[in-house]
Amino acid sequence: MNRIATSVVAAATVTFVGFAPASLFAQASRSAPSASERPLAPEKNPPGDIPDNQVFIEYRSPQGFNIKVPEGWARREIPDGVTFSDKYNTIALAASQRPDAVTLANVKQLEVAELEKTGRAVHVTAVKSVKLPTGSAVVASYSSNSEPNPVTEKAIREENERYFFWKNGKLVTLTLSAPLGADNADQWDLMAKSFRWQ
Repeated sequence: MNRIATSVVAAATVTFVGFAPASLFAQASRSAPSASERPLAPEKNPPGDIPDNQVFIEYRSPQGFNIKVPEGWARREIPDGVTFSDKYNTIALAASQRPDAVTLANVKQLEVAELEKTGRAVHVTAVKSVKLPTGSAVVASYSSNSEPNPVTEKAIREENERYFFWKNGKLVTLTLSAPLGADNADQWDLMAKSFRWQ
């Protein structure tokens, strides 16, 4: 039996902007961002580090991909993908159809521009092509404000990495989010490198 819980913890925040199918936006977004929204100050001692001894298990998606995710995180299936959450950490995967391959140029021109326009106080710090075991991908690194917590109504400043995987007309976006200042570089790298097409 899969030990990942099936309900999303109350503190989880999920942000899908600019890159996911419309049905995903409708379910994940709680409130529209304001054009004048300002970046929040980073948390002191942010509660977002994934432990070094975290166990990872393979998730096999009906959308046609596999990826390693932290064991025990809350899982939420949605029509075009899935999210995994723990405190303010979120892993979001969304699949869609896209006829043309993703390139560094078209991600910068289209997806990054849309992210900056529709996201919550988004500040993009890098967009680059990367070589991964599954092949080439494009990754955008950025900070943004989180969705307000449904219980406390508190939002925090997050750091994010969004990977674009493309093959044979299918696009999968992987978004990794954590409180700004959390040290998850190794764990995020592990998950990105574990992505495989079925």
